Amino acid sequence: MTDLRAQPLTAAAFAPFGEVIETGGPFVTINEGACRRYTDLARFDIVDGRHGLSLFAAEIRALPYECGLLERHPLGSQCFIPMQGARFLIIVAPDEGGAPGTPVAFVAEDHQSVNIARNTWHGVLCPIAGSGLFAVIDRIGEGGNLEEHRLGRPIRVTA
Repeated sequence: MTDLRAQPLTAAAFAPFGEVIETGGPFVTINEGACRRYTDLARFDIVDGRHGLSLFAAEIRALPYECGLLERHPLGSQCFIPMQGARFLIIVAPDEGGAPGTPVAFVAEDHQSVNIARNTWHGVLCPIAGSGLFAVIDRIGEGGNLEEHRLGRPIRVTA
């Protein structure tokens, strides 16, 4: 088994794998001054399909977490937005010749969301606190949009 320590999620560290979505930076005040709008925080990359909004109800996992499977979606990015203040684990890896390269793990805090880039290898949805309820924006359409890769040696992720 390979040990991997999860790091705090930051936009700079996660940039090779997608986008971190969080408040901060420029905003516009709307709704008679009672709301800040942070606009255009993610680029959804969809091929031969349409954007769809789904709800995922995932089981809460414990750390250390053992990961034996990575997956990727060649036809669309996937955006994960916790609905009720959840911390979650994100395991991602670059592509190396059609298989996952060296994985990296992040812990997203309850105010953060991610948009995982198309074709990025990643672990399954893994909330570690909160309700496990997520809004997910991803590709809806015909064609194979899921590739799975079983790891020869599982990864044990700690915080």
